[in-house]
Amino acid sequence: MWIVLFVIALLFVLGGALLLLRSANSHKIPDGVKAQPYQDDDD
Repeated sequence: MWIVLFVIALLFVLGGALLLLRSANSHKIPDGVKAQPYQDDDD
């Protein structure tokens, strides 16, 4: 019984990690985008 619960918990952890990796790779900044200076840089 404990082995079944352990396998289910392991699947949830691996699934969550894969979802985080997939979402982190999908939001890439395009090459043409440059950082804009803040308005309050003079302070």
